[in-house]
Formats: sequence, structure tokens, C-alpha cells
Amino acid sequence: MKSDFYCQEVLNGNTRVEKVYETENTLVYHHTRPSYEVHIVAIPKKHLDSLTKVRTVDQEIIFELMESVQNAAARVEADYGACRIITNLGEYQESSHLHWHIVSGEKIK
Repeated sequence: MKSDFYCQEVLNGNTRVEKVYETENTLVYHHTRPSYEVHIVAIPKKHLDSLTKVRTVDQEIIFELMESVQNAAARVEADYGACRIITNLGEYQESSHLHWHIVSGEKIK
């Protein structure tokens, strides 16, 4: 099983992050190791493995998470003119915690 950086580090306060937006059930922050000029991450505060494993009982959290993603994306689009919203699944997902990347600009090499 893959590790869960978000529960183990971010939500436990072991890794400090620069918050962009926060709600009761979600956290949006600047990525700790950005891959793009603008790189923001949105996570649920409750552990959810991935998008394909979300259960009906978690619908309210998912809705709140999508509102948080929408809020962050609107800010990035307003400030930079465009953005991408990305989530990874399966082998592409490095951490076993549902998360969304809101990115803009060139990929950092």
C-alpha cells in the first residue's frame, strides 16, 4: 500500500503548508514541491483513498471539496488567465489520499 502524505504529514501538522483556502472538511494549499509555476493542492480532511473509491456516504465531503477546487481554480484563472485541474489514479497516484492539483503556467523541469 502507498503511503498517505496528506494524513501523515499535512493534516497532522508535520509538514507546514501555505494555505490558500480552508473549510471545515477541506484544505487547499500551495504544493510543497511544485511541478508548475503555480501549483496548488486541494484535499479532503477526511481520508478518502481516491476518486474511484469514493462512497455514497462521502458525497457531502466530495461536494465541499469540489467547491474548494472551484474556488481555487477561479482565483488562479483570474490571476493567470488559465489553469488545469488534475487528479491521478492507480499507479499515477503517488499518495493514497484523494487530492486535486490546480496548476497554471509552465511545468518546472
